[in-house]
Amino acid sequence: MEYDFVIAGGGSAASVAAMRLVRDFGFTVLLLERGPASTNRIMAMPAGYMKFLARDDYLEMHKTVPQPQLGGRAPIVPVGKALGGGSAVNAMVYMRGQADDYDGWAASLGNSHDWSYQDMLPHFTELEANSRLSDQFHGTAGNLRVSDPGHVTGTTQDFLAAAQALGHEHNPDFNGARQSGVGIMQHTYGQWGRYKERSDAKKAFLDPLAADKRLTIITGARVDRIIIEDGRAVGVAYTRQGQAHTARAGKEVLVAVGTYNSAKLMMLSGIGPADHLREHGIEVLADLPGVGQNLQDHHEVPVIATTKAPSGYFGQDKGWPMIRNGLQYLLFNSGPVTTTGIEACLFFDPNGGDRPTIQLYCAPIVYLDRDVSAAKPTWGVTFTSCLLRPKARGSVTLRSADPADQPLVDCNFFGHPDDLRLTIAALATARQLLQTEPLKSKIAEELLPGAAVMEDPQALERYCGQTVKTNYHPVGTLRMGTENDPMAVVSPHLKVRGLDGLRVIDCSIMPQIVSGNTNAPAMAIGSKAASLIGQEYGRA
Repeated sequence: MEYDFVIAGGGSAASVAAMRLVRDFGFTVLLLERGPASTNRIMAMPAGYMKFLARDDYLEMHKTVPQPQLGGRAPIVPVGKALGGGSAVNAMVYMRGQADDYDGWAASLGNSHDWSYQDMLPHFTELEANSRLSDQFHGTAGNLRVSDPGHVTGTTQDFLAAAQALGHEHNPDFNGARQSGVGIMQHTYGQWGRYKERSDAKKAFLDPLAADKRLTIITGARVDRIIIEDGRAVGVAYTRQGQAHTARAGKEVLVAVGTYNSAKLMMLSGIGPADHLREHGIEVLADLPGVGQNLQDHHEVPVIATTKAPSGYFGQDKGWPMIRNGLQYLLFNSGPVTTTGIEACLFFDPNGGDRPTIQLYCAPIVYLDRDVSAAKPTWGVTFTSCLLRPKARGSVTLRSADPADQPLVDCNFFGHPDDLRLTIAALATARQLLQTEPLKSKIAEELLPGAAVMEDPQALERYCGQTVKTNYHPVGTLRMGTENDPMAVVSPHLKVRGLDGLRVIDCSIMPQIVSGNTNAPAMAIGSKAASLIGQEYGRA
């Protein structure tokens, strides 16, 4: 069977694009997702994702290449592997970034409107069903449930008060008129029937079309290659249950398998840096040196302290507390199960600028990876300083020509000295919070980095290299740009240069990373892509 559009990938961007192409424009769509059709029932609960953080049930674990600037470390960078993609496995934070991010895209593309903040804002608001906010920045009639946490712990409240005591303004809406300040983050969960549950892209955008014969979804399908004939993409080759299949697209193939795998798929299909493709015996169909370059990702370094008394969420997922919390959720739809545990953050610039450069999360628990410290998880608090706009750029290249092999990911965290300097400055603010009431009197001990490390510049740099981790927001490996930009892979209409019938519609098209979590922007990109396609084919 031939479809109007074949979408490689079933994540946030792909799900929104598929919904709109079918519902709003009347096209036939085949969506191919490598992961399962659904996740464990526990994942629907706001707190449930924490049970799967270190498992590969619904995650593909990419081990980066060794990083010299991190002392040879090779951090793990997971990506979602299920229908709904990252939205099915993430911590559900709903964050769009700053207006300046999108206006920067528009400026780099040489236009005053397309991809600007005002251009993108309707794509956010029309998808959204916000439970608290309804104004020029928010919608209430969309499919995506967005709400505040159903439970907020005392440690979070202390963090909010301490940040305000340091002079940071309270911000009731990080997606509104301004981003700077401290406040509670909204999340992509809401009331689904009786319970507050995850609002992932599958549930929000694909499930409502379950009876629509114009949408076909095949899961467990790894897309291996884009089929190109006479310079035009006409379909894809994919593997399912060990069997090879093909699917034909009458109009276009849309690529949305994620920042790492979208670049990999393009290169396996003969689209990318010619010399690199020839190294792996791949015929060059389009020599695009920008494929796999421009990788950006948010990364973070922690400040960790214990508390004098039991606090936060340590131990709440085991034994009697787990049973009690589960019963409270099942009987009353309330309690710790109705929160992700990461409830608040602070947006600020350590250098005193008006535009935030750091997103500092408050996690009301102590948890340390074993390669960082032998200390055991306990009551306490972890502040993670996430760098919003890193200057370093990494890359994605092929490991081999075998579609089953993961690509080589070079994250290049702290590959630019300014990234390290800004992170170190943010750690100082995080430590100030620990010394500010109402937190100060409740803190027992600062575990990491500690005063001795902070006073030794070399030790502090080593600490950052030993503890930096991804914030799970890779973007940029197939970035859009103008015709005179030799490293641009797609046009402002998301069309792949040098080929017909092929677009990229996920976060890999971002020229620069947005200043916040990337799930909401991914959905907006999918919506924008559908609008561009609908307009091009004359569909109202």
